[in-house]
Amino acid sequence: MRIAVVGAGAIGVTIAARLAQKGAEVILLDQAFPGGGTTSTSYAWINSNGKEPFPYFDINRAGLKAHKLLSPKDDSGWLGLGGHVEIAVHDPHVRDLRARISRLKSLGYGVEEVTREQASALLPDAVLSDDAQLIAHFTEEAYVYPAKYVAHMLGEARDAGVSVRTGCEVTCFRPVENAVEINSVNGSSICVDKVVSAVGRWTAGFAARAGVTVPVREFTEIGDIVVGYLAVTNPLPVRLSRLITSPWLNVRPAGGGRLMLQALDLDITANPNDVPAPASALGEAFLKRLRSLLANTEGARIDEIVVGQRAMPEDGRTIAGFVPQAPWLYVVATHSGLTLAPFLGEAVAEEIFGQRQNMLEAFRVERFFTDKTYGRPYAPRKPGEQ
Repeated sequence: MRIAVVGAGAIGVTIAARLAQKGAEVILLDQAFPGGGTTSTSYAWINSNGKEPFPYFDINRAGLKAHKLLSPKDDSGWLGLGGHVEIAVHDPHVRDLRARISRLKSLGYGVEEVTREQASALLPDAVLSDDAQLIAHFTEEAYVYPAKYVAHMLGEARDAGVSVRTGCEVTCFRPVENAVEINSVNGSSICVDKVVSAVGRWTAGFAARAGVTVPVREFTEIGDIVVGYLAVTNPLPVRLSRLITSPWLNVRPAGGGRLMLQALDLDITANPNDVPAPASALGEAFLKRLRSLLANTEGARIDEIVVGQRAMPEDGRTIAGFVPQAPWLYVVATHSGLTLAPFLGEAVAEEIFGQRQNMLEAFRVERFFTDKTYGRPYAPRKPGEQ
């Protein structure tokens, strides 16, 4: 079987590797270069925290477990372990956090309420506000260094014989007999049996070239649900080995002593076409919040600000499956790409080889054919959600 996987982000490279390891002839195409799209501008917090309904929780937890099984334990590993500490100050957040703790405990998820003293041991340089009413430690959660993950999976893909073609933007498809011809903007064409779309936020436009509708949101207005700021600091003498989420700032290690910052309320001005400079009012707002949360940050500066663009299906839930109107096309799109990548890589490869996966039944594109309202999108405006 000859298969083209389009999109060389975390999900695409994993699917390509798993397909080739199962015996397929795989061509991996990307309009730019591996890991250069949404994967490169992600907060990369891997979790199943508050993800509803249950099938979505279930696959995210499977992704979290898969990461821990796959990531090497030496310096080549891509996981930052140690869990995630969430601090709640205001009553609505406290109620939400308490309800999540109760539900997640009932599902066997690693979470515990901690005292201020325990929180100080987990976060030795944190300045814990006197207003903190509830603090939770989600012990299973982690963060990913996206480039290291892509590098590892790209290595597996190449070792399995995957042909990687960069700078190759697909322009159209043409079914021919029992196959499909793919044409690209550089004038090249290939003929394959199946196509896997793993293009993330470009899914709607990509599917339209195949003559089908797959409802994935695109950026339309400043501050909408698909965009958000990330800021990265200079190296700092801060003891931090896990994620922190709080009402005013989320922080995680970014490698080499640097910190990655996220403040969801600031996202109301996010515009990928107009990104503020590090030495801007936005940068100063990040620094002010950082200095109020972590000690030893007097010398902090913002070295980089990016606007991440999320892949967001219209109802917020993952899409995974063949498109009935174009049975040669398998589409994957999800907001939780880095969490789900190792799980989806294996599950999608199994489905393409004919082994339907029960855990993906809730995520077929057919659901949009009967529910024209699409339901309520999964909003990432909760404390800490990427």
